Amino acid sequence: MTQAPSAPRLPVERTNPFDPPSRIGELRETEPISRLAFPDGHVGWLVTSYALIRRILADQRFSSRQELRHFPLEHPMAREPQPPAAPGMFIRMDGEDHSHYRRLLTGQFTVRRMKALEPRVQEFIDGCLDALEAAGPGADLVEHFALPIPSLVICELLGVPYAERGRFQQNSKLLMRLDSGGADVWAAVAAMREFLGELVTAKKAEPTDDILGGLCATGELSDEELVNMGFLLLVAGHETTANMLGLGTFALLTHPEELAKFKADPGLVDGAVEELLRWLSIIQYGATRAALEDVDLDGVRISEGECLVLSVQGANRDPERFADADSLDVSRSAQGHLSFGHGVHQCLGQQLARVEMRLGYSSLFRRFPGLRLAVPPAEVPTRTDMVIYGVHELPVEW
Repeated sequence: MTQAPSAPRLPVERTNPFDPPSRIGELRETEPISRLAFPDGHVGWLVTSYALIRRILADQRFSSRQELRHFPLEHPMAREPQPPAAPGMFIRMDGEDHSHYRRLLTGQFTVRRMKALEPRVQEFIDGCLDALEAAGPGADLVEHFALPIPSLVICELLGVPYAERGRFQQNSKLLMRLDSGGADVWAAVAAMREFLGELVTAKKAEPTDDILGGLCATGELSDEELVNMGFLLLVAGHETTANMLGLGTFALLTHPEELAKFKADPGLVDGAVEELLRWLSIIQYGATRAALEDVDLDGVRISEGECLVLSVQGANRDPERFADADSLDVSRSAQGHLSFGHGVHQCLGQQLARVEMRLGYSSLFRRFPGLRLAVPPAEVPTRTDMVIYGVHELPVEW
């Protein structure tokens, strides 16, 4: 283990709800690869420039394997050595182990299939907007809109009864909290696995036409693999998009000129979604990779075994890649942002997320053109205490 007691910790302090910590930008300009101290005593690196992060994400000399990772923030699990990823937890694997599981899912998330799903997503959105209106004229947008839409969609895709969403939503939220106790975390994991184990058993007994049912029908996967793959899809499929819907709406409501452009030109919606993904960067503490060998990065020697935190926030606000990068501009081309990652681990569900956001934002402001915050922006509670950034609540009125 590298010893460098003077290495700083990960910058986390925000000065406003939308910008990354200012230190991230400072480091990107002066030292885009800088030393970083981890809670378990490991000393690795923080990378803050777009070009470097994109290179690292595409470089097979840097690993996603779980047992090589170190968590950059204080957390009950941060000081414990990590075991290898359980069978089916493919996002924490490399090489053929990773590609084997990913191949089984790739066909489920094609652009064509997501396009075919749009009418059903629109039905869910319309139902949530009805519920929002019934709860109003003042209501919490997270409770009635941002959270239920992706939850409904991922339940539909996986074949999870939406009536049982309470069995995974609370446990998922607990897993994302930075202050969750170790015993609570393991209890939440066990509860999620028990829930998914029951589903797998039911789908093996009576095949269903959904992703989890399809995976069961292949006969290629053990129950443990099926449960773990379902776990990943269920948590990732609603946590990320729910927070983008809530935080993205918050951003538009506090930037009236950009909201006016968005509402005036329906053709901007695809670009606006990409710009919100870039500008907000809800993966607030970055992606992690570990060096499998000694690597030279722009004159900096990364030693085998050292862990790198790749600041997606820093990359997406890099002025070398995006002009006037700190400004929200729904009319810009934000293609190439790294909010869905890059390389072989790029987010499998990104097209689904785009469909939900595109239809969600458009439908929301079409249905409620006078939507506005019901409290001052400073009173909106943000998720600085969570792995995935967003808002805990978004009180709105119309």
